[in-house]
Amino acid sequence: MLVVVGALTGTLAGFMGVGGGILLVPFLVLALGMTQHEAEATSLLVILPTAVAASIALRRRGVGDLRAGLGLGTVGAVGAVVGALLALALPADVLRVAFAVLLAVAGVQLIRDARAES
Repeated sequence: MLVVVGALTGTLAGFMGVGGGILLVPFLVLALGMTQHEAEATSLLVILPTAVAASIALRRRGVGDLRAGLGLGTVGAVGAVVGALLALALPADVLRVAFAVLLAVAGVQLIRDARAES
C-alpha cells in the first residue's frame, strides 16, 4: 500500500504541481495511524528524492530556472530547520490544526484561481 500511495503522491505532485505532503501527511495520519509529528517528518524525508527526480525530468525539457531553484532551495533548507524546530515545540493537536488550516487556505486559493481562469 505504501508503494501505491508513494507512486500516486509523486505522480500527482509532478503532474499538478502540488506538494506531495498535502496528500501524504493526511494519509500517514489517517490510514497508518502515525502521529502528526511522525507524518510530517516522514513527508519531509520523501521530498528530497521526489524533488530531485521531478527537477531532472523538467530540466531535461528546458523548464525551470536552475539558479533560482538553487537559491530558493538553500533558503528553504534554512527555513525547514526553523520550521522543524517550531513543529517539535508544538503539541500534536496544535500542529494538526495548523496543517488543516494550511490545507483549507490552499484549497480556497486553488478554487479561486480556477474560477478566475474560466
